[in-house]
Amino acid sequence: MKIALPDPQGHLVDYTLTGTGLPDAKLPERPARVVYSAAHVVADPFTANDPSGPATVDWEATLRFRRYLAGLGLGIAEAMDTAQRGMGLDWHGALELIRRTRAELPEALVANGCGTDHLDPAAARSVDDVKRAYMEQLEAIQKLDARVILMSSRALARVAAGPADYVRLYGEILGACDHPAILHWLGEMFDPALAGYWGAKTFEDALETVVEIIEANAAKVDGIKISLLDKEKEVILRRRLPAGVKMYTGDDFNYPELIEGDTAGYSHALLGIFDPLAPAAAHAVDLLGRGDAKGFRAVLDPTVPLARLIFRAPTQYYKTGVVFLAWLNGFQDHFVMLNGAQAMRPLPYFTEVFRLADGCGLLRDPDMAVARMKRLLALHGVA
Repeated sequence: MKIALPDPQGHLVDYTLTGTGLPDAKLPERPARVVYSAAHVVADPFTANDPSGPATVDWEATLRFRRYLAGLGLGIAEAMDTAQRGMGLDWHGALELIRRTRAELPEALVANGCGTDHLDPAAARSVDDVKRAYMEQLEAIQKLDARVILMSSRALARVAAGPADYVRLYGEILGACDHPAILHWLGEMFDPALAGYWGAKTFEDALETVVEIIEANAAKVDGIKISLLDKEKEVILRRRLPAGVKMYTGDDFNYPELIEGDTAGYSHALLGIFDPLAPAAAHAVDLLGRGDAKGFRAVLDPTVPLARLIFRAPTQYYKTGVVFLAWLNGFQDHFVMLNGAQAMRPLPYFTEVFRLADGCGLLRDPDMAVARMKRLLALHGVA
């Protein structure tokens, strides 16, 4: 099968699809690694709201994708930045998403983002303001008997005077958790407003604060997701974690080797890239559980160039590539995103995502993918 794709100079060049589809696989009840896919939401393309206005979600399509992930045996990281949390999806919409997923998939492994995004950082005057915002979301999520991921807070980054404020606040929030929570260390490459988080200018200083928080509250910490796109930093923290506290990789650049691990340990996964890579993730981790580490790497290593392209700088726009692949693969009927985010990448980005996804066997229905790619090209004026 062929499709004419523009080269960097805009000339059309025939591209022949070569990918071989991945075999069906489902993770067992006790997989070799705990795997969460941070799932995207599907926008309602018929809303009259402007992109900058309140989010309007297509709930049926959004939940259908979550049923697909759960059917693969993957956990779901709900209402995170992949769902455009704080970048199109506000707290009211996030809570409705959490509620619907909880009702739809009560037996699934789901952890839900708990943050302070309903508090305008400019309106925060103290750490106590941030605490009240965290507690409001925590109480609402726990009323649903749902587990939480403690997201980083833009408001806290603004008002905290230093590491002691983080230690105190996180201790109080974790103390109020009904179940062990997952912490999220989100780097400023994903959200520039989080620069200086943990009250530190360097990774080394931030590391000590994070370790202090976890050690003081180990019984209330299931694990920590670190999203710094730096494998060495993740391994350093992984080796400092108390027994029983999991490392969840958020490194969308180096996930195969971090999940496989080394003689000193390994990382579990909580990844936005495991939304478009869901079938590859399930197949690879299933192989790893069967003792086939080479097979695990043979499945995931070829996906890394695709992941690095999707998450290229400006990294906060990676969600555009995630939803683009969901559209190509028929999980939704349109390529419209909350906040108009479908416009945040240029045409060459999409054509290269198409090529790399094909090479990894991630185009579920090549005929559909080609037809939809042609529609996108036509929208850009490519005959």
